[in-house]
Amino acid sequence: MPQTLSSTSMFTPCGFSPHLHTSKEDEQGGLIFQDGNLTSASLEALIQHLIPTTDYYPEARIRKFGPKILQLLTEWTETFPYDFQEERMIGHLKDMIHRIAPCDEAYWKKMNQLLQTLNQKLATLSHGQEGIVKISAAVSDKLVAFKSKPPSIQREILSVCSDPYTLAQQLTHVELERLSHIGPEEFVQAFVHKDPLDGTKTCFSDQKKTSNLEAYVKWFNRLCYLVATEICMPAKKKQRAQVIEFFIDVARECFNIGNFNSLMAIISGMNMSPVSRLKKTWSKVKTAKFFILEHQMDPTGNFYNYRTALRGAAHRSLTAHSNREKIVIPFFSLLIKDIYFLNEGCANRLPNGHVNFEKFLELAKQVGEFITWKQVECPFEQDPNIIHYLHTAPIFTEDGLYLASYESESPENQTEKDRWKSLRSTILGKT
Repeated sequence: MPQTLSSTSMFTPCGFSPHLHTSKEDEQGGLIFQDGNLTSASLEALIQHLIPTTDYYPEARIRKFGPKILQLLTEWTETFPYDFQEERMIGHLKDMIHRIAPCDEAYWKKMNQLLQTLNQKLATLSHGQEGIVKISAAVSDKLVAFKSKPPSIQREILSVCSDPYTLAQQLTHVELERLSHIGPEEFVQAFVHKDPLDGTKTCFSDQKKTSNLEAYVKWFNRLCYLVATEICMPAKKKQRAQVIEFFIDVARECFNIGNFNSLMAIISGMNMSPVSRLKKTWSKVKTAKFFILEHQMDPTGNFYNYRTALRGAAHRSLTAHSNREKIVIPFFSLLIKDIYFLNEGCANRLPNGHVNFEKFLELAKQVGEFITWKQVECPFEQDPNIIHYLHTAPIFTEDGLYLASYESESPENQTEKDRWKSLRSTILGKT
């Protein structure tokens, strides 16, 4: 079924220990080291350790810390550009620049270049976000308007693309394009409404938007409904069976590519009740390949089979010699739920009040993998006509799907007959 951000009943929290236990520790001013590495600290000591001040770092030592501060600011602005949309944050950044720049003209040039790059990136991200919002708005309009069966002149997917391999590649284009606009800060904004280390203070005066993340979830839902619409639309049983087999082949190719999000959307669309009830249609389908794909994405064991396949794709990506082998597009709803449970199920602080490094390192690992995957360039040639169809083709609402399903294969019991009669009256305006 189409995914939401709140369906958590199918999943178990991470098997990750919320508390960190270390041995042979060496404490220095509230900082705990193990084997020479910082493993735990109070928030106050950590801030004191990381952030220089004019008193803490004498001018003579700025040359030593300048490159590290520059590296920190560069990685921060590249990874979390949305943090600097507000004038207040830009002001803090410029203030830091003025503290460092006087010691070396080279830093001044690098800092100015950093600001220019940041401005360009913010402009690019804003443009991309605006485009996604416009597409989502257009799709929503069509979803609301398209309640009944489409007219006979309505195009079908097989008239636009009859090759399952090509459609799988174009779906991968869409997935990577939409993923590229999701910044890691959106995961933070989706789950953290307060300072994660303080239960009373709000972290930001104005919460940043998560529109790119939400638009991506809406894309998954749209693809589910598009698949179901394409299957329920044909009047003849043979044609419906042909569409089902076509999407099975598309889903299999998505699996081979490493596009698990489209794969799950296609399977979910075919498992929607208006489609699954078409028994006469399914009797004409060679379902062996479909059952294999269903097994791969089976939620049993907290999606054990899928997670195994994802690890295989991730390993392939690390040793890849081409962009095609680098593609890893995770089942996005499950990724969000994993991050949610890690954030909610593991303590931010240890019993001694120190920051839980273990938790935040695991969060950084998961988000870091996502950042790597979303930066892969799609190696397939783009087909604008197919992509336009995927984004704009009218799709049924749930009621529209049931109506089309009942008209394709008659209701089998009184409950279905009553619903069919009600839908015809409501949607088609019949009394």
